Amino acid sequence: MAAVDANAAALGVPRKQLMESSGNAVARVVREVADAERDGDSRVAIVAGRGNNGGDALVAARFLDAFDTRVVLLGRPETITTDIARENWAALVDAEYDTHVVGDSRELDLREPDVIVDAMLGTGVTGALREPEATAAAAINAAEATVVAVDIPSGVDADTGEFEGEAVDADHVVTFHDEKPGLSALDATVHVADIGIPEAAESFVGPGDLLSLGRDPQSHKGDHGEVLVVGGGPYAGAPALAAGAALRAGADLVRVACPRAVAHEIQGYSENLILVPFEGETLAPGHVDALLERAADHDAVVFGPGLGSADETLAAVRAFLTGYEGRAVVDADALQVVPEVETEATLVCTPHQGELRKMGGTTAEAWRERRTLVAEFAGDLGHTLLVKGAYDVVADPHETRVNRTGNPGMTVGGTGDVLAGVTGALCCTQDPLDAAAVAAYVNGRAGDIAVDERGFGLVATDLLDRLPAALWGERDE
Repeated sequence: MAAVDANAAALGVPRKQLMESSGNAVARVVREVADAERDGDSRVAIVAGRGNNGGDALVAARFLDAFDTRVVLLGRPETITTDIARENWAALVDAEYDTHVVGDSRELDLREPDVIVDAMLGTGVTGALREPEATAAAAINAAEATVVAVDIPSGVDADTGEFEGEAVDADHVVTFHDEKPGLSALDATVHVADIGIPEAAESFVGPGDLLSLGRDPQSHKGDHGEVLVVGGGPYAGAPALAAGAALRAGADLVRVACPRAVAHEIQGYSENLILVPFEGETLAPGHVDALLERAADHDAVVFGPGLGSADETLAAVRAFLTGYEGRAVVDADALQVVPEVETEATLVCTPHQGELRKMGGTTAEAWRERRTLVAEFAGDLGHTLLVKGAYDVVADPHETRVNRTGNPGMTVGGTGDVLAGVTGALCCTQDPLDAAAVAAYVNGRAGDIAVDERGFGLVATDLLDRLPAALWGERDE
């Protein structure tokens, strides 16, 4: 939901507007509950935290003038974490609502309410409640009142419905846009409120999708993935681009398995590349066993850049995919053998529309029609597809996303190799569909940055240095 909110903001729907809609939705449910309790003469207590979850409840207070409503803020107003929540607190204070600041939860006075609104913590918080929320939750549970929770009861994991220690025992939950997975485990009435988030915030990849890319400050080498690029032979630049992109996209170690005939040339592109050459000029079936053994030590494999389409090479691709059980990004000429291979591997296939047709899929000019066709083919294929175009379509058998970043300058050769490398790096730490969707977004974003700086006439290597900015440079927008 954090990603969806950020994507909605990027589409021009302000978070402030969403908070107003959320607060109104909470107030509607509170009114229904309060009227049922005391025929319109109910006392309502709002217990608000200092984040946007609390902000939703602060908005709700303005729609509850018909009731005797007290608003309690847990913590000092100056520590409210977002501007829009702070503005809504100030609005209540300036309008002289019954507002109280509680720094010590032992001072919490709910005043024997008929309805309590729990808005202490939202969906982004996991683990046991700390103070003052833990004591406040105990007080809420001890009160003889109907409890309405905002989005998720405080202390409950939104993904699982589980909790550690004290958690609010809600009678009603007002959740927004879509039901959270953990709510089905609760003994509560769940109200799903439409707050005006456009469908495009979920279907189009946006900056919110980058929120999952954070790093633990205590990370060690290898925690963010090791990628094996299998490529080269007729072409040496393609595997070098894919490997460089995987590094720029955050993989800790990237190795390139390539024919010895081109190893020196590939190494010459960058001192950052680790080469593991095999004998010969092209990939052949005799190399497969050693490649499978090496691939088992990596988190993801990028298979195909620069391999070519010789018969013995395609036979080797078939043999590798048949014996491989890990994650692999399949690109370029290697794509054509995927539909005929029975494999236990988790594959992300990255064809352009011509390669998609070679695989047996169909396409269309209109992106909405193409989205449907790609989704159907992904279901038939049983793998994730990232079909490149002016609008990239990313689909697995269960979900479909569309990416709109990128520009006509990216028709130059090599940008697809960069995309394959980025996808491989992200597959080390993300689910395949998410990895492919984010890779399409940041690859296109890197191309947009390059064109903004230089105009058309970009080359694929222009994308490499701009990938970090595309991945991490706009997370706070």
